[in-house]
Amino acid sequence: MILEEYDETKTSTFDPHEVENVIEGFPKTGVTCFSKELLDKLVTKFNGKEIAQNSNANGKFPIYKINYEGVEIALFMSFVGASVSVVQYEELFAMGLERVIVFGTCGVLNREIDDLAIIIPNSAVRDEGTSYHYIKSSREIEVNPKYQEKFIKLLKEHNYSYIVGKVWTTDAPYRETRNKVLKRKEEGCICVDMECSALSALAQFRNKEIFQFFYAADNLDSAEWDQRSLGNKERLSDKEMIGLLAIKFATSLNK
Repeated sequence: MILEEYDETKTSTFDPHEVENVIEGFPKTGVTCFSKELLDKLVTKFNGKEIAQNSNANGKFPIYKINYEGVEIALFMSFVGASVSVVQYEELFAMGLERVIVFGTCGVLNREIDDLAIIIPNSAVRDEGTSYHYIKSSREIEVNPKYQEKFIKLLKEHNYSYIVGKVWTTDAPYRETRNKVLKRKEEGCICVDMECSALSALAQFRNKEIFQFFYAADNLDSAEWDQRSLGNKERLSDKEMIGLLAIKFATSLNK
């Protein structure tokens, strides 16, 4: 298999620092989600100021800076999908970012997991292609090796329930077949996403900190797909509170 041809060479034909320059004063810690509606809410709430942009063939996307309890935090929207999000983070690291708190939706593989429940992944099945270019081939990758207990403490302080478990990361959401769902459940997966395993591999390779958590959305553990709060405008005020939780957590890591 071509994905087993891992090359441990650290340099490439072109590297992120050749695409982006270090930005003076760029925050070392960032918070990011995958929803523009939610990002806009947080930017407005915290009076975010645009400090830079991500750009690709589809246009330019702002990166904001906020100040929360005296700590400067970069706030931005993540691109959806393993490959494109890893490229984006590579360029953000080149700008000066060192640590990222990532939160977003996931599909649940257990119908008993409540809508918007907080899920903390501790490992991920690597059913995507990007991670294999960053670390050697394996079926799973460890997720969140640092800060998990610190995040759980914050959740308890704010009366949030949570679940810790394995996530299935896949590039192909329209190929999450019933057979695959059942197989992933059998090996212990409780949810499915599109980026987690790749972002964990990037963090290992670049020696950066990427902490990831989800809020549960659609349910795949039924005869028919149940969308629940997957839509970006569904339960937006509740999601905004989860965003505030991510910002509080990011701030605590800088004190």
